[in-house]
Parts: sequence; C-alpha cells; structure tokens
Amino acid sequence: MQRTSRPRGLTTRAGLAAALFAVAVVPGWTLGDLAEDHTGWPVLDWLITCGWSGVAVAAGAPWGSYRRMDGWLGAVPVYGWYLAGILSWRLASLPYRDWEPRRDELWQARWLTGDLIGYWRADAAAQRGVTAATRPTAARRTRPAASRRPSAS
Repeated sequence: MQRTSRPRGLTTRAGLAAALFAVAVVPGWTLGDLAEDHTGWPVLDWLITCGWSGVAVAAGAPWGSYRRMDGWLGAVPVYGWYLAGILSWRLASLPYRDWEPRRDELWQARWLTGDLIGYWRADAAAQRGVTAATRPTAARRTRPAASRRPSAS
C-alpha cells in the first residue's frame, strides 16, 4: 500500500526555511568578519559576504524556479539576502510547490488535485534519454528514393 506524502506544515516549513537561510548567509558573514579582522579591509568583508550569498543563491536557484543566471544576483548586497530568503522559503516546501513554475518548467510540472489542490509538483526529467531502436542510416525508408527528387519539368 502506497502512502501519499503531505506538504510540510507551516511550523516545519518555517523552521526549515530559517535553517536554509542561515546556511546561505551566516557562513559568509562569519568568514567576512574574520577576513576583515585579519586584514583590516572592510571591503574584503563585503566581497566575501556577498560572494558566499551569491554562490548559495545560485546553487539553490534551479530548485526554486529561478534560472541559475538569475541566482548570481544573490551577490548583490542586501538584494542577495532577500533572494536567499525567498529561495529558502521555496526550498523548504519541496517536492511540493505553492508557486507557479516558469514557462520553461511547465513541460515537467503537474497541477495537483484532490487534497493537494493549489500545489504543483515538478518531477525530475527521466535519467535516460530517448534512443532510437536502430541507427538512422539502417532504418527502412518510408518512400522510394526516386519520389524524393524534384521533377525535371
């Protein structure tokens, strides 16, 4: 008997989102502060803090319906922390999505019904690509070669 999973509750999702946000931001702050204390350069603190946030946002962007290129905006001061917060909230609800997928994600998204109405589910693409049973050159032709040539008249 298959048990259907349920979306996370508000408390669980908020706690998981807070933990994800902390992982996305706090190490950058810590490393930036250590670098500034060691070198005395406040600019290095900002570079490390924003760089860490940018990498974290870019890593989580594809799972939160952002393009990886958009994720690099996570390196912009303050805006990157905003993106990290949004992505943390979205990633905390996976595999269910309560946001509409991007246009290029619609091919793999499903609108759920029943008790899960209002949620999307986007399963990963198949691991194995579609392959032909025979090589294209060895396949049977569908019409004779003479009919493919344009007429001389």
